[in-house]
Amino acid sequence: QLQLVESGGGLVQPGGSLRLSCAASKFTGSYYAIGWFRQAPGKEREGVSCISSSSGSTTYADTVKGRFTISRDYATNTVYLQMNSLKPEDTAVYYCSAVFSCTVVSAMTTRFGSWGQGTQVTVSS
Repeated sequence: QLQLVESGGGLVQPGGSLRLSCAASKFTGSYYAIGWFRQAPGKEREGVSCISSSSGSTTYADTVKGRFTISRDYATNTVYLQMNSLKPEDTAVYYCSAVFSCTVVSAMTTRFGSWGQGTQVTVSS
């Protein structure tokens, strides 16, 4: 099973930026599509963005399109989520996970059925 560790969250003012990291425990992390999810208090977890394993193609939820950018570094087995123009509604715990497909971000399904501890993002003035 692939283990992923999220980091990079914090408190930021509206309009600010953060970069989240998702580090894989082993080199085979590059073989999987990786999705970012988030869960706000009282809400269900939702897909935010995804990057494929081979082509590096990316998909985004409409709510973050144009503001967030997902990327991956194959050398370090790390996937990043650059978040710009943050809004209070982006406040959530962010998780990454290996997923089966990036085709539809809202329908991403985790491969291994487990979640890490996530990283808290709070957007507030």
